[in-house]
Amino acid sequence: MLKNKTPRQIAIRAGLSLGVANIISLFLLMGAMSFEFKWWIFPVFFLLSSAISYYVILIYLDKYIYRKIKLIYKTIHNQKVSTDIKREGVDMDQPIIEEVEQEVAEWATEQQAQLEQYERFAEYRRRYVGDISHELKTPIFNIQGYLHTLLEGGYHDESVSLSFLKKAAKNVERLQTIVEDLSAISRLESGDLILDYEEFDIKALAQEVIEEMDLKSRDAGITLTFKPGADLGFLVRADRESIRQVLVNLVTNSIKYGNAGGATKFGFYDMESYILCEVADDGIGIPEKHLPHVFDRFYRVDKSRSRQKGGSGLGLAIVKHIMEAHQQTINVRSTPGLGSTFGITLAKA
Repeated sequence: MLKNKTPRQIAIRAGLSLGVANIISLFLLMGAMSFEFKWWIFPVFFLLSSAISYYVILIYLDKYIYRKIKLIYKTIHNQKVSTDIKREGVDMDQPIIEEVEQEVAEWATEQQAQLEQYERFAEYRRRYVGDISHELKTPIFNIQGYLHTLLEGGYHDESVSLSFLKKAAKNVERLQTIVEDLSAISRLESGDLILDYEEFDIKALAQEVIEEMDLKSRDAGITLTFKPGADLGFLVRADRESIRQVLVNLVTNSIKYGNAGGATKFGFYDMESYILCEVADDGIGIPEKHLPHVFDRFYRVDKSRSRQKGGSGLGLAIVKHIMEAHQQTINVRSTPGLGSTFGITLAKA
């Protein structure tokens, strides 16, 4: 009945009700005491009692509502009630209770969302620490084993000592790669990476990456080249060195999961305001269930093969962060046995 009413409306209704009650009480009292009835007494008494009741109720509502609002605001806000509220009190012509109720409900929803986000962050941190520990444990354990073998007399055999030192050095390089990639991830997530935008030819950059990765691809028996129709270059605007790292990581990934005698090819496509750059291979491919997770940290589709080939397990995660820093997209499509294609978009210069 009084839902969504203002304090003033509540006071008016209550005042009129008390006025009517007082008139009935006066009528009964005068009848019981045999007083002489005079008609003008009743309207005057009604108006007077209603007015007094109205102002008394309004004052009490003001005090009551103000105290409750102050308590609520202390609860849901990490600050004092504003000086305007302290000075002016509550607007008697506004349904203040409903407004505060709505604000509290919104605050509760926000708090629940924050709690759920904190829980996700906590779970993410636990998983992240576990992943780091797992990735670091293998090379550290290997290095420890090689060194203990040498200390226990293996260094007397020159062939054994040389072999073990080479293996220990390889694991040290892997540790260094993991640490450097973790540092890169940290810079990207904290926003410390400052992008130096410039205009450059994406095909020319891809050619530089091909030349840079030539020795590694030859050792794996994989050819690096361009797709038919990718003869023309496109000018894009981005951080050239960051995009170089993206292409290097994608090519490295294609070599790692490619097949001997296969090929990794670059393709470029004009998409009006953007250029789509694709790196496609004909390797082992990625099962569909793994596709949503390929950009997660330390996620490995083929754990034995990826560790055998080296790497930190952070390459694609770094790629994703770099593209997000550019406010661009990266996608992947793949078919087991046929290969994978990774595509990034870049703003056209």
